[in-house]
Amino acid sequence: MSFIDLCLSGDVLEDEIDSFVDNWHEDDETTLELHDYLGMSWEEYSVWATRPSVLPFILSARNNGTSFDVELNQERLALAARAETAEEAQRMESWLKLIGKI
Repeated sequence: MSFIDLCLSGDVLEDEIDSFVDNWHEDDETTLELHDYLGMSWEEYSVWATRPSVLPFILSARNNGTSFDVELNQERLALAARAETAEEAQRMESWLKLIGKI
């Protein structure tokens, strides 16, 4: 089973992903690419590799049967919906980008 599968089943925690990456590096017999080994699509892996903070969105998308993009957009919309003005929503989006949430 992949990291994503094990995480969704509750057998491993999100913060254990580094151990899976280490295991992939040490496994001389695997023919899988790292993203496949982890159970991620190339798109998910590409974003995660540069912004590890998106892992909860990847897991949420899988758990909800939606796409990674849908999960990210729902989070953006939820935060923007709480804003009282368009300017506040834009500031919120900028802040989320700054901290790596989007």
